[in-house]
Amino acid sequence: MLTRNPAESYVSWKIAQATGQWKLTNVKRRRDSRIRFDAAEFETHVASLLGFQERILHRLQVTGQTAFYPAYEDLQDVAVMNGLAAFLGSEERLEKLDGSLKKQNPAPLSEKVTNFREMERALAGFDRFNLSRTPNFEPRRGAAVPGFVTGARAPLLFMPVRGGPEAEVTAWLAALDGVAPDTLPTQMSQKELRQWMRARPGHRSFAVLRHPVARAHAVFCARILDDGPGAFTRIRATLRNVHKLPIPEGAPGPDHDPAAHRAAFVAFLEFLRANLAGQTGIRVDPHWASQAAMLQGMAQFAIPDRVIREDEMSGALPELARAAGLAEAPAAPPAPPDSPVALAEIYDDEIERVAARVYQRDYVLFGFGPWG
Repeated sequence: MLTRNPAESYVSWKIAQATGQWKLTNVKRRRDSRIRFDAAEFETHVASLLGFQERILHRLQVTGQTAFYPAYEDLQDVAVMNGLAAFLGSEERLEKLDGSLKKQNPAPLSEKVTNFREMERALAGFDRFNLSRTPNFEPRRGAAVPGFVTGARAPLLFMPVRGGPEAEVTAWLAALDGVAPDTLPTQMSQKELRQWMRARPGHRSFAVLRHPVARAHAVFCARILDDGPGAFTRIRATLRNVHKLPIPEGAPGPDHDPAAHRAAFVAFLEFLRANLAGQTGIRVDPHWASQAAMLQGMAQFAIPDRVIREDEMSGALPELARAAGLAEAPAAPPAPPDSPVALAEIYDDEIERVAARVYQRDYVLFGFGPWG
C-alpha cells in the first residue's frame, strides 16, 4: 500500500495531466508546468483515495491478511525495498536501486501552485484528524434482498427500511394492481430480482425514511411492549432483567399510563444509544439500526431511485408511480397512531434530545429536524 502526502500527490497528478509526462528518465526531457489548486477537486481526490485504502484494509482484515506500507520517500531507500522483498517471500536482495527513474517535480509546492496562498487557506480548513466525524460502531449490514417487495404488475420495487411504514407502503403497492398485500412478490434471491429488473425496463425502486423519534417509538410499541406475534420476547426479558427497563412483564395493563410509557420509552432510547455503540450483548436489530446503515446495506445490491420521507408519501408515491408509467395511483394511507400510547401524548424536548444523540448520523445525513 504505497502512501504519499495527499497534497503532493494531488499537485503531481495535476502537473502530469497538464504536461502529459507521467514518467521521467532523462532530466533534459522534463516538461514543466504550474497548476491551479482547486479545493473541491482536492477534497474529492482525498475522499476517493481514503475510500480506496479503507476498502482494501477491510478486505485484508476479512481475509486475515496484512499489507506492507511504504511511503513515497521509501522508494529511494534500498533497505526498505529489501524489506518489501522479504515481505513478499523472496530471498533475493538488491545492492542498489535502479537510478533510471527521476523525480519529475522536485520544487516545493509554493513554486508549483499558482494560487499557493489560497491553497494554504483551503487546507487550513480541512479536518485532518477527522474531529467532526460522528463515531459509528454499528455492524455493516447486507442488502437484505429477500425483504424487498415488488408490484404484482407495476414496475416498482419497494426496499423497506425496517421500523418504517412498511405495512402502509405495501398496502399502497398492492392497491396499484388491485391485489392483496400478502400476494405481492417478495422473498426473492438477488438473481431472481435482477431477472425481474431486466424484464422491466423503466422500473423504479424506492425506500421510505421515518423520523428517528417516530421510528424508535413505533418499534418500542410493536416489538418490545407488545407480547403478540412479531414481538421480541427474549430481548424484552433481557431489557427488563439486565438493563432494568421499566416495562411490564406481559402486555401493558391499566397502570401503563402516558407517564409510565414515557419513562419506559426514554429508557429504551438510552438502551438504543448503548446498543448502537456496541456496548450491549443484544444484536443491533434492523428495526432500530440507523437508517443510514440500512441504506448503505441496500446499496451493495442497488441504490434506490428515490428515498422518500414518510411525511411526503401521499404526494411522492403517486408521482413515483407516474414516473414508472402508471397513469393513476392512489395516495398512500398514513400510519395509525402507535398503541398503547401515541407518541404525540408523550413527546417533548427531552425525548427529542435523547433521540438526536442516539441517531445523530441520521439527523445529520438526512437533515431531520424535531419531530412533528
